[in-house]
Amino acid sequence: MGDTTIVEALLLGILEGLTEFIPVSSTGHILLAGHFLGFESTGKAFEILIQLGAILAILSVYAARLWQILIDLPRDPATRRFVFGVLLAFLPAAVIGVLAYKIIKTVLFETPMLICTTLVLGGFVLLWVDRWATRPRYFDATRYPLSMYLKIGLFQCLAMIPGTSRSGSTIVGALLLGADKRSAAEFSFFLAMPTMAGAFAYDLYKNYDILTAADLQIIGVGFIAAFVAALLVVRSLLNYVSKRGYAFFGWWRIVVGLAGFAGLLLFG
Repeated sequence: MGDTTIVEALLLGILEGLTEFIPVSSTGHILLAGHFLGFESTGKAFEILIQLGAILAILSVYAARLWQILIDLPRDPATRRFVFGVLLAFLPAAVIGVLAYKIIKTVLFETPMLICTTLVLGGFVLLWVDRWATRPRYFDATRYPLSMYLKIGLFQCLAMIPGTSRSGSTIVGALLLGADKRSAAEFSFFLAMPTMAGAFAYDLYKNYDILTAADLQIIGVGFIAAFVAALLVVRSLLNYVSKRGYAFFGWWRIVVGLAGFAGLLLFG
């Protein structure tokens, strides 16, 4: 394991933390950056396992609220309904993620042209939805209808295609279904917890026997960088989207996708 690899892992970890909870596709960014840096991880595990840093970041920010939910769960029907709604939204991605795991890791993760395409197309979708979404009817992520939680979960399945964005697909789904911009982002946070934890656990299960000590050191560097960077994003994102919406992230996706196309044409 050389110094260059450590630096690459650090940069990719920062990129993961900065992009995980905004609708621009952290996986797409990491895969593209890794492609151009020549970074290769064993079993493509690095790209998934460093997400634990982002998970812990959001758990730390939401610790007090999660503790309150845990306390209220046995006695409060509204809290039980919300927890059930999160699990309901998580279920489709859990099933499809397991069934399509091999295709995702060996085909979709290895197709940078596809990633650039989904980044650009997703950018235009985000710009359109940010401007033309229906007048919001739901302003509290804990009080969506149960059917809406499931539908948002189905939208999340689109993120199996790298470049689509897990947060982007759930936010777009929520906006189209009548959520306001702040609660759409907040529910994306809540849904990220079981989704990313499940992806981490399953990927570790599938790859633990081929990971070396050097791999674990690189993953550790990426994990720490992702944790610190994600803390900064989670603390500021809700206020930003409440005031300015998602247009900036739509343009971000388009610029990165087009830059990726240019890079692939010039450098392969």
